[in-house]
Amino acid sequence: MNKRRSFLKKSVAVASALSMPALARAAVAAPHERILRFHNTHTGESLKSVFWAEGEFIPDALQDINKLLRDHRSNTIATIDPALLLLVEKVSAQFGSNNVVHIISGYRSPETNRKLAAASGGVARHSMHLEGKAIDLRIPGKDLRQVHKAALALKSGGVGYYHDSQFVHMDTGRVRHW
Repeated sequence: MNKRRSFLKKSVAVASALSMPALARAAVAAPHERILRFHNTHTGESLKSVFWAEGEFIPDALQDINKLLRDHRSNTIATIDPALLLLVEKVSAQFGSNNVVHIISGYRSPETNRKLAAASGGVARHSMHLEGKAIDLRIPGKDLRQVHKAALALKSGGVGYYHDSQFVHMDTGRVRHW
């Protein structure tokens, strides 16, 4: 009787774990995994996902991230450069393992970028956001200058500091800063 009860308990536990949504199971990172926690400031959506494990990107996780980083104005989803996600993860990890990265802007459709460029001198007409290779972010509770400094220290791609708007721009283009 005891063996049967033990078997049933274990069976229920395994069945429960297998029925859990993939994102919930994927949200616990092991040492050989990379995890990102995002919050889109415009849509209110949040995501916690292992996006890289065992030396490979996880396609389902990348799709979830692409959706979260979509152009919220046009609801257009595009492929985000996985190298950009690695950069963001490296910056975030410098401030601890449980940081939620607030996304100000990820992918931008051509229409959205044209509108933003017309309204502001600070938006590039040929922005890397159009290619899914740029992100504007902040980490709540962390000094923006320190986030900027951490991004610069990677010496990978472009890094911009926007004090008045309270975000740091990162991209996977050539190394430059402003």
